Amino acid sequence: MGRLHDLHDQQGQSPWLDNLKRAWVDNGELNRWVERGVRGITSNPTIFQKAIESTSDYDDQFGALVRDGVTIDDAYWELVTTDIRSALAILRPVHDASDGVDGFVSVEVAPALAHDTAGTTAAARHLATTINEPNLYVKIPGTAAGLPAITTMISEGHSVNVTLLFSVQRYAEVIEAYLTGLEAHPGDLSGCRRWHRFSSAGSTPRWIGV
Repeated sequence: MGRLHDLHDQQGQSPWLDNLKRAWVDNGELNRWVERGVRGITSNPTIFQKAIESTSDYDDQFGALVRDGVTIDDAYWELVTTDIRSALAILRPVHDASDGVDGFVSVEVAPALAHDTAGTTAAARHLATTINEPNLYVKIPGTAAGLPAITTMISEGHSVNVTLLFSVQRYAEVIEAYLTGLEAHPGDLSGCRRWHRFSSAGSTPRWIGV
């Protein structure tokens, strides 16, 4: 047991790793981080861009996709979802052992959709339903256009990680979007252990549990 385990066991904090790349999946590094006490992983397009550009780990899959006529944009998402699925499998035991409180992996919708409500909603729903794992977070930007997408995703029962929060006012609006989504959910939430993560640049993540 080390400091990360102590952080969780003694202080009730869940350490997350803000990085993901295929080499860590293939060589066991990600497993070792989980063994050290990491309880979640977040990713974003910049992380994947650096991982794809800086190594040859993705070349075989990317080449096969291009030869099959897959567009560059769709090929990128195939690379991303492959890594996300691998990370989800590695974190799944943490998720199960914590009764669904920890063990999540976060994937972000395309940044170009930050001011497009319909596009964000469609992309977030596609990621959630395509990957379809209980420990997946779909990351949605906390822009004005992102608020309705947050409500819709919550109302459909999907777990959401809201990012890019830069004001107290917007934070309050995200909370309202979250609560509105809960109210619109058609099912019984009394026994649900679904958690949602809200974070802003340079701040401590805030969690709300249902």
